[in-house]
Amino acid sequence: MNKNNHTEVNIGIDTSQTQLDIYVRPCGDYFSVENTPKGAKEAVRRLQSYQPTRVLIEATGRLEMHFVCAAHKARLPVVICNAGQVRQFAKARGRLAKTDKLDAQDIAHFGEALEPALTELKPEKLRQISDLIAVRNQCLEMSTMQKHRLHRMPQSVHKPIQRILKAVQMEVERIDKQLDKLVEAIPQWRNQRELLMSAKGVGKVVAYTLMSELPELGKLNRKEIAVLAGVAPMNRDSGSYRGKRRIHGGRSKVRTVLYVSMLSAIQYDPKIKSLYERLVAAGKPKKVAIVACVRKQLTVLNTMMKNGTHWDEKLA
Repeated sequence: MNKNNHTEVNIGIDTSQTQLDIYVRPCGDYFSVENTPKGAKEAVRRLQSYQPTRVLIEATGRLEMHFVCAAHKARLPVVICNAGQVRQFAKARGRLAKTDKLDAQDIAHFGEALEPALTELKPEKLRQISDLIAVRNQCLEMSTMQKHRLHRMPQSVHKPIQRILKAVQMEVERIDKQLDKLVEAIPQWRNQRELLMSAKGVGKVVAYTLMSELPELGKLNRKEIAVLAGVAPMNRDSGSYRGKRRIHGGRSKVRTVLYVSMLSAIQYDPKIKSLYERLVAAGKPKKVAIVACVRKQLTVLNTMMKNGTHWDEKLA
């Protein structure tokens, strides 16, 4: 093992359902462990001896969380990176082949070359809120599917569909109670919820999503928070060509919940409705106008959180 104190040690971890493939750069060590709590603890124990500058693991739909939680507990410098960015980096280097070991190497090299910032793990209860909202959204999707079936299927099968709908609705209500209980237990979160919900168009689901998925709200400027939420238009210019500006990337859960809430806010909030109608009248596509309204709302919410002030009509 090369333990040159003057050389950064970047560790790349490729994640699958059953296994973690781990590569240490620059010494070239490679090993695998099971993707279980026990396997994650073993990996952390072995990685501590390298005194890594960064331990990089891709975001893979929560498959990475056993390791991330164990590494955070052991105070390892963890970076949860975007899998698409790592793959683009590998292709830019001419790497077309793809195996678990090669992927781990690419992740480690990505860390060495780009030096991404360390990832701060959210508190456990905040992760619970995020997970509960994800399950709640899945329940609502299931409910929508069953409602569609209710219209399409013959009368003879309506009763079982209605029973499913009732069960899903009861589960949503139980989840809402769990969410309220989690937030009520922490005064700071109660205050944040009340502050966010004082704004027009922000209900509990929007507030809880912002609290769990966008903890940077109130800590960044309006442009930075728009980029993070994925509602900032990106330039597509080259030479004399001026392409259409489009939103791209960001945190999809935040963008989705804000977009859906805006569809309602446009109907009953006079100021939002006025902004939307003005943009449409100026020739903007309706979706573009809605995103612009979302960006405006997010700017106001960011200011409220930054100053610790409730909704003020003058801010809107």
